[in-house]
Amino acid sequence: MSVTYQYSILPKAYHEFFEAWEWYEEICEGLGDRFKDEIFRTIRRIAKYPLHYAERTKAYREALVDVFPYLIVYQVFPDTQKVAIVSIFHCKRNPISKYK
Repeated sequence: MSVTYQYSILPKAYHEFFEAWEWYEEICEGLGDRFKDEIFRTIRRIAKYPLHYAERTKAYREALVDVFPYLIVYQVFPDTQKVAIVSIFHCKRNPISKYK
């Protein structure tokens, strides 16, 4: 039986999410909500299977979002069964900024 981890979205990731949501809403009303749904669908999948995605530098993992060109960068804390969403990262940005 798998356990769904609790997750928290760190301030940087929340800021990235909100900026992207606003941008998509300006492009087309409702597109921001579709973006939001995809982001949170991916976060729920991370919470259910936190070790599924590849581990990257500094013990960060990355999950690619369906439809939109974003990665969700996160850390797993198995002892407490928690996940910290570190970044909601647009794939065209400088990859070094994912972890800062």
